[in-house]
Amino acid sequence: MAKIIIPDEFRGISIDGAMERVLKKKDEAESRINMMESLSQPEKFWEIRCHYVGEKGISGLCVGYEQGEWRKEAFVDYIMEWLPEFSLNSKERENLKYSNAISKLRKAAKLVYKTDKFKNRGEFGEIFLHAAIRSVFDSVPAISKIYYKSSHNETIKGFDCVHVVGSIDNLEMWVGEVKFYKSIKDAIGDVIKELKQHLEIDFLRDEFVLIENKLDSSDEYTKAIQTLISQRRSMDEIFKNICIPVLLTYESDAVKSHKKVCAEYVSSFEKEIKENYADFCKKSEEILKIRFHLFILPLEDKVKLITILDEKLKALQSI
Repeated sequence: MAKIIIPDEFRGISIDGAMERVLKKKDEAESRINMMESLSQPEKFWEIRCHYVGEKGISGLCVGYEQGEWRKEAFVDYIMEWLPEFSLNSKERENLKYSNAISKLRKAAKLVYKTDKFKNRGEFGEIFLHAAIRSVFDSVPAISKIYYKSSHNETIKGFDCVHVVGSIDNLEMWVGEVKFYKSIKDAIGDVIKELKQHLEIDFLRDEFVLIENKLDSSDEYTKAIQTLISQRRSMDEIFKNICIPVLLTYESDAVKSHKKVCAEYVSSFEKEIKENYADFCKKSEEILKIRFHLFILPLEDKVKLITILDEKLKALQSI
């Protein structure tokens, strides 16, 4: 008669207890199987301060200093590393190889915009938001809204991004907004007006149809998104798996008044983040009834930053 070997973890427990552990392990294994494949990312850049994940989440994005200067050039380089993933659709990203890397990068840069009137454009803010969600939550971009523009200088309509987070069987869709501004007061005021419009049921239903039309049937998350945002489902049910990421920039007194990362700087930085987060929560209380995550990115000088961003983008468009 064959000898029965009982694993150590099951010794001394009842049959019911053993079955409970087996089923738990089965669920954990299935959950791992249903996890989306994690995408590679550029090397970590910013420090995350005042980070909280919940119904009203917050992350302060800190660029830091080098040799007494706010790291704007290094930040621009980091943002440009996200460009192909931000601009191209999933099929083009999968086909990116060393043999076509230059042409794909040039195409990605041209899709952002082609104009000298760049100072009030918001596309770079959309890349900031993309990089923030990807780097902090390891999300997967479901569609590239900029890829489907009908002309180079057309601006994105509706939500600024569409990402997915989590496992296939418990997918969250993150549809976000961004304001690349100099004033945090103006950024909060304008984004709340936009959120009020974009969270109306009729607008959401229309937006979901447009999102579904841009999904690629070969992507692993497509069926899960289609099920999530089905026109047959109650919006009450859909909201359980929706998160609204919001990214706001502003010219920061804390950033301008320091030359290096030190205890005093961190204290001032975090104080600003907490105050602006509280202001946003208060002013959006009647509008945001679903989960949101606020990213706050303090800047030194928006005009200088966007000028360098434009120069780097134009250089990539000409390679």
